[in-house]
Amino acid sequence: DVQLQASGGGLVLHGGALRLSCTASGFTFEDYGIGWFRQAPGKEREGVSCINGRDGTTVYADSVKDRFTISSDNAKKTVYLQMNSLKPEDTAVYYCAARRGLCYSDYADSYYGMDYWGQGTQVTVSS
Repeated sequence: DVQLQASGGGLVLHGGALRLSCTASGFTFEDYGIGWFRQAPGKEREGVSCINGRDGTTVYADSVKDRFTISSDNAKKTVYLQMNSLKPEDTAVYYCAARRGLCYSDYADSYYGMDYWGQGTQVTVSS
């Protein structure tokens, strides 16, 4: 069965950094787009970033461009999200998700296109 395990969340001060990890199992990594969503209290779940397992190409939401970097280690079937220059507005539960095929180019609005979801990991950025 397909499993996505997210980890790496925590509490940081504004301007700090965290690295999230999502380890996938139960499917062929190269056939999927794997990425991250986040959901803050009272907000809709928002696509953050996605990487294509087949070629490493990436997409980002405008809100995190130039601050977050997504990468993957195909041998480990792991996707990372390096989050730098964190802001309080980044506070959310971050979810790992995957879909068969490529990442959507408009990733921020791709919630319903994802096929598998992992558990969330809490990221809290204090002022």
